[in-house]
Amino acid sequence: MTYKEINNMIDSIGLDYAYYSFPVDEAPDLPYIVFYYPNYNDLGADDINYQTIAQLNIELYTDNKDFALEKQVEDVLTSYNLFFNKSETFIQQEAMYEVLYEIEIVINEGVLYG
Repeated sequence: MTYKEINNMIDSIGLDYAYYSFPVDEAPDLPYIVFYYPNYNDLGADDINYQTIAQLNIELYTDNKDFALEKQVEDVLTSYNLFFNKSETFIQQEAMYEVLYEIEIVINEGVLYG
């Protein structure tokens, strides 16, 4: 996938979203999504980075446990034939749930948002 295709995939979920974080004091009402690439595990060959392999994290934030919304996110990921690991936590200070989807994804040539 290209970075643009990943951005389009996130957009197709239908929630407000941001790359890494929303600006201070500009986060929308829950639910929303944040996504980012915390690590890369590129494949090397012939002394170069032959293939970019990124860890894609998608964080779903909700004020209540929302199984239907999680299924909506998972259906989109599945429609792109992506394997994901899922975990969740309750952030007490913010009184919200975070569901984390971790995906290892092969990045093809492309522009991040263009």
